[in-house]
Amino acid sequence: MNSNRSYGIGGSTPEEELSKLSEPTTKPAPISEKEFQNRLDKACTALKTKGLDALYINAGTNLYYFTNTKWNPSERLVGAILFADGSLKYVVPEFEIGTFNDFIGIKGELIPWAEHESPVQKIAEAVAEGTRLAIDDTTAFTMVSRFQEHKKFKISSAEELIRDIRMLKSEAEIAHIQYPMDLTMQVHQAVARILKPGITTSEVENFIHKAHQKLGIASGSYFCIVLFGRDSSFPHGVKSPNPLKENDIVLVDTGARYNGYLSDITRTYIYGDATDKEKKIWANEKAAQLAAFEAAQLGKPCGHIDDQVRVQLEKDGLGPDYDLPGLPHRTGHGIGLEIHEHPFILRGNDIKLQAGMAFSIEPMIVVPNEFGIRLEDHIYMTENGPKWFTEPAHSIENPFGV
Repeated sequence: MNSNRSYGIGGSTPEEELSKLSEPTTKPAPISEKEFQNRLDKACTALKTKGLDALYINAGTNLYYFTNTKWNPSERLVGAILFADGSLKYVVPEFEIGTFNDFIGIKGELIPWAEHESPVQKIAEAVAEGTRLAIDDTTAFTMVSRFQEHKKFKISSAEELIRDIRMLKSEAEIAHIQYPMDLTMQVHQAVARILKPGITTSEVENFIHKAHQKLGIASGSYFCIVLFGRDSSFPHGVKSPNPLKENDIVLVDTGARYNGYLSDITRTYIYGDATDKEKKIWANEKAAQLAAFEAAQLGKPCGHIDDQVRVQLEKDGLGPDYDLPGLPHRTGHGIGLEIHEHPFILRGNDIKLQAGMAFSIEPMIVVPNEFGIRLEDHIYMTENGPKWFTEPAHSIENPFGV
């Protein structure tokens, strides 16, 4: 019998919990055209500072981020050339122009290319000899190599240029991350209430998908990891997950996408009664998460957070380094238009913490072949230091403070 039902774990049904969920009436205002233009202006300033003539922005999240143009990457090159003087030209297959025009955000000229033509050659015809071109690091190498081989270009990577702009989130972006975080937290609370012995991970995943949809996210869950008992000792899951048993550890990691921006929250708790060891490791995980929050101070390197987490874990007899029982991976990752993006909270990362950065704190503790505890919340850096997007978990028996 589940002994922590009074704490909101078990005792309900998927149908009952779905009926309680409704889409919020208040939502963040869309990102303004002025903000998209401001991002392009920042990129132009960076080009001039680095002595570059132009930036190739590939289809995908970078194209959306800079131009408000949503287009998925494929084997056909689609993207934009941003010149240091601010002019913008889109590279697009001729037969896609009609569709592409419907998706263009910030206006720009077109560089069309026919199916039998080389898009790189068409770009070369639109630029000066010796153009110093920074290429979006998400571009497929098959295309990058063609740029490298063309005599018209002097090629470099745009990874740092794009990273340094994208990892500093505006107030509007923070609001676009906060909104799905709040929804996903509601989903987590609903998930806990539908648990019962014998429920499968696929049943829970299906509920999570429907719950996000009920809250107004038409695409449902962006991703979902559900693990019970021993399976929770494998951070990203197992091939054949087990159904829930009485007194199992429950690990649920999920998120959704809203207007391009993502949520990502993990909760780990007990269905039934926790052992002393499970309680101890859960408390160790909570302490490590708080050590990370306290280490997240403006001007400190990102790697400092990971270092301080491992200091805390060693105090609790875990680790050292990546040794198990302990933390087998980095402490966290940035979030925004990607589920994992810069800055990474990783040993040796000397990028300084700045206002506007948003990232996870999830120093998972793995006890091999027994269980794992991951508490994942995200923070964003303000002028006054770190701030939580979501309230951290309360206890192994009562994760949501019911």
